[in-house]
Amino acid sequence: MAVFTPVGMSDLDPWINQFPLGKPISIHGISSGIENSNFFLTTETGEYVLTLFENLNFEQLPFYLNLMRHLAERQVLVPAPIANRQGEILNSLHGKPAAIVTKLEGSHQMTPEPVHCAAVGAMLAKMHLAAADFPNRQPNLRGLDWWKASTPAVLPFLTEARRDLLSAEMLFQQSFAESDAYHNLPRGPIHADLFRNNVMFDGEQLTGFFDFYFAGYDTWLFDVAVCVNDWCIDLDSGVLDVVRVRAVLDAYSQVRPFTEDEQAAWQPLLRAGALRFWLSRLYDLYLPRDAEMLTPHDPAHFERILRERITHPTPLLPGGAI
Repeated sequence: MAVFTPVGMSDLDPWINQFPLGKPISIHGISSGIENSNFFLTTETGEYVLTLFENLNFEQLPFYLNLMRHLAERQVLVPAPIANRQGEILNSLHGKPAAIVTKLEGSHQMTPEPVHCAAVGAMLAKMHLAAADFPNRQPNLRGLDWWKASTPAVLPFLTEARRDLLSAEMLFQQSFAESDAYHNLPRGPIHADLFRNNVMFDGEQLTGFFDFYFAGYDTWLFDVAVCVNDWCIDLDSGVLDVVRVRAVLDAYSQVRPFTEDEQAAWQPLLRAGALRFWLSRLYDLYLPRDAEMLTPHDPAHFERILRERITHPTPLLPGGAI
């Protein structure tokens, strides 16, 4: 959520007249994140989030926006896209695809306790089940194919030790992706980026998931792994907090029990979740795009997590032993 394409009050008039939102009162850029141009938008009818999409195109975006609408209609706590007076939820502003969604109440929980982790796990399982009948299918655009394409681009910038780590992990993940255990995993639309800063809380009450613009059709367990690798770790070391891990996994499994194939895939997918974000942060650091208010994330964070997942045992899914 950086700002690549500035939008001011003068840009909203008369563009916003197509929406039943009343007159705009204020607009402010959102500085966190690195993919799209995002703004807090206040109008006569309330507070919203305006997004201009910098990478996703008009053909790809209906998947994300319709998925959010699908989930909101099924009482999953997500932002709901706002349709214009013609019923369209995807529009154009400054020549870029643009959408307005409702703004969630609450704030980020950046120091989560087990109660917060349990709420995230339960809602994630509910989201997976609610999206199971979503009719559109679009792959995870930051999945294995993207890893294969991006690895050669970043390797020349790395030290020998990091080149060895990235190359070895890519071989491991490609081999695992060809296994029966991987092909038998339950699949559907996933969030794919469910970090602490993409969830809102009011005290201990979860008020919603947002930023679905990395979503795609993939294994549900990869979504769980990405979540655990952020919500359940010591941020300085990457070491998992077993109590928080159990809170996520137990709450998730009470809504959707894990399968035997998921048990076998848990360790590789924890590594895959770390690899995905290490690689994307390397790419953004060494091959950046220009943007206002852009703060690149430190790749070393997910390098530490990946090394930790490779070298140390991790808690198994409910039903297994530690």
